[in-house]
Amino acid sequence: MRKEAADVIVVGGSLGGCIAALSVAKMGLSVMLTEETDWIGGQLTSQAVPPDEHPWIEEFGCTTTYRHFRNRVRDYYKQNYALTEKAMKEERLNPGNAWVSRLSHEPKVALQVLEDMLAPYVNSGKLRILLNHKPIDVQTSSEVIESVVIRDNVKGELAELTGNYFLDATECGDVLPLAGVEYVIGAESQKETGEPHAPLQADSKDVQAVTHVLAVDYLKERNSIIEKPDQYDFWKRYIPSYSKWPLLSWYAVNSLDTSTMKKFTLFPNEQDIPALFTYRRVLDVTHLIDSIYDGDVSLINWPQNDYFLGSIIDVTEEEREKHLKGAKQLSLSLLYWLQTEAPRLDGGKGYPGLRLRMDVLGTDDGLAKYPYIRESRRIKAQYTITENDVSKDLRESIRTYPDSVGVGSYHLDLHHTTVSNRTFYIPTYPYEIPLGALIPLRVTNLLPACKNIGTTQITNGCYRLHPTEWNIGEAVGYLAAYAIANEVEPKEVRQNSKHLQAYQQLLIEKGIELHWPDEMEI
Repeated sequence: MRKEAADVIVVGGSLGGCIAALSVAKMGLSVMLTEETDWIGGQLTSQAVPPDEHPWIEEFGCTTTYRHFRNRVRDYYKQNYALTEKAMKEERLNPGNAWVSRLSHEPKVALQVLEDMLAPYVNSGKLRILLNHKPIDVQTSSEVIESVVIRDNVKGELAELTGNYFLDATECGDVLPLAGVEYVIGAESQKETGEPHAPLQADSKDVQAVTHVLAVDYLKERNSIIEKPDQYDFWKRYIPSYSKWPLLSWYAVNSLDTSTMKKFTLFPNEQDIPALFTYRRVLDVTHLIDSIYDGDVSLINWPQNDYFLGSIIDVTEEEREKHLKGAKQLSLSLLYWLQTEAPRLDGGKGYPGLRLRMDVLGTDDGLAKYPYIRESRRIKAQYTITENDVSKDLRESIRTYPDSVGVGSYHLDLHHTTVSNRTFYIPTYPYEIPLGALIPLRVTNLLPACKNIGTTQITNGCYRLHPTEWNIGEAVGYLAAYAIANEVEPKEVRQNSKHLQAYQQLLIEKGIELHWPDEMEI
């Protein structure tokens, strides 16, 4: 087994992991970034989820580097695609004109932009990226992690990585159990968190749905019907506990009132029924002056392919594979239903012209390289963010923290869970990210760098979104670098006012907003 070392080891090439590695490298330290798939970027790339953002994102409420990323995505289209004059002049170009995102774009473009942002540090040797590597073991001594063992998914070879700090940026918090770090998964009880929407009994298996995203375009005159999926008959008949309609239907939970259902359809129409094809469309051909694309490209990440029949975390490998296969089968079954049986507004059935686009997501089956993970293992932290910190039903204003390391904003968006099928969409105030939520109770040199911070299952529903995960990763990267440079532990940074002030000043200098503007309208 080969041995390698760096100042900081970032395990997981998620969105948070990428920017954490970038931040460490910017501070002049050496860093290694591992990634289970062959694409870095997590939500934006291997999971194929365009950015979910808050309404102020174009003006404020994100880090400078996240804004640079957004600008570079737009510039990428303007520099490399033959756009119309109108599209070229659009300062806030939305490549897909999706109605769920102000910046909906192709996963491959996000991958290219992220790689470009990291390139100077990769080329200089400060940053090494190990793709197709998964953590399988962690060596610890008392409260310190000594090394992480990773396995090459292609060659099967092992490598032992040593460093001063280890950042868990895996999508499911995979380092936490390997290292014996205290964590939570699934639903906490009301008694544990004091949250009105928490259940009376905790259940670690009651985890939010995952979704295996797929990419499609639509060529009306072409027959692109896929082979009937193995589990299609099951999914066609499956009626969720919360609905009187099958999951494969045009009816899904109404986010404005999750006790009711709402009707959708595929394409924009004169009846003002919400159209799901344009919901997460990532390429709108009306922006183009030539026909390099056969038609618009859209990503299917809808309520109808949320998979909630079982958890893939802290279960046997056999059960995990069963549910991963089930999630894929659900998405393919949804596509087959759309192609063959979905009721059309003109009275007909099916859209055979929907074509599965394998190339868009870089896979042989047209499905994303990794399922969209909404809920990760979450560290037991120095401070745990609860519903009481963010909900508009429970607060009168934004909760501020003296140890804030960033900001974010999104509803408490809990997708159907695997046991109770709970779901809700609760309005929140914009929120801050407290440093205490990034520091484990015990282990001294491990930090969470994405969705695995000290939230509850409920507050994970808003802290899991793209700009917030980016901010978390960036703050954690600078925290590790600050701790190394000043020979202090992260918990000392939080507890010592001198260090906290110096660390927060570093974040400000690096373009991280610690608080929301006083004059903003909410």
